[in-house]
Amino acid sequence: MARIVGAVATSHIPLIGKAIAMGWQNEPQWKSFFDSYAPVHEWLRSVRPDVAIVVYNDHGLNFFLDKMPTFAVGAAPEYVNDDEGWGLPVVRPFPGHQELSWHLIESLVADEFDITTCQEMQVDHGFAVPMALLWGTDARAVKTVPIVLNTVQFPLPSPARCHKLGEAIGRAVASFPDDLRVVVLGTGGLSHQLEGERAGFINKPFDLMCCDAIAHDVQPLLKYSSRDLVREAGSQGVELLAWLVMHGAMSRSMKQKHFAYHGAVSNTAAAVMLLAP
Repeated sequence: MARIVGAVATSHIPLIGKAIAMGWQNEPQWKSFFDSYAPVHEWLRSVRPDVAIVVYNDHGLNFFLDKMPTFAVGAAPEYVNDDEGWGLPVVRPFPGHQELSWHLIESLVADEFDITTCQEMQVDHGFAVPMALLWGTDARAVKTVPIVLNTVQFPLPSPARCHKLGEAIGRAVASFPDDLRVVVLGTGGLSHQLEGERAGFINKPFDLMCCDAIAHDVQPLLKYSSRDLVREAGSQGVELLAWLVMHGAMSRSMKQKHFAYHGAVSNTAAAVMLLAP
């Protein structure tokens, strides 16, 4: 039987990808940020996951305002990286796990989630940066299942609905017959806004409250609406929804094993969290 061995929440800021590509990991302004991922790297080496379910938000590469699914699941043999800019290098495709993808899709639809099925899908920095942060040059050694959330076009899914999606993903993984070690990644955020009068907005107290809730008691956070998240975390801070999907998928026996919060990285509050048994 497949099993979720743990979960990692991480920011997916494009500048992080550029820093990796340029080899800036030991530069003074970057060293503490990259060093904070060392415990996660050690954990990944110890558990050796076979598959990463990557929950993120598409940045206009596959979907735009004229057609924006609430939830989409990739079911492709591979996922081609073709980012929309940001000075990031285009990297090699990432291998998919089609059998698990189709099992997830069928299970989620049976669980009354209306899923957009993508037999072709390109992946941007929301997917590629976390894979590079966590696995580096070994990122193709683990197969992937992308799950995309709408964080752009209202109406957005609520925190409670996203958490329920995660719970359904957890049940689907547990019912998959193959012996797979699965890690769930929740990517994006934390608080930030890139446009308007609040451009550059970061709300550290709210970020830390959300992270504490995810680590210890998520229920108060599930009472927020998606508009509440925009007000408290900024228009792009709603990427926190991916962290809630991740949390919903993990078993209740998992605890926070590592957490680090950083100041602004390219006008975005950045953090990393590891949840494991």
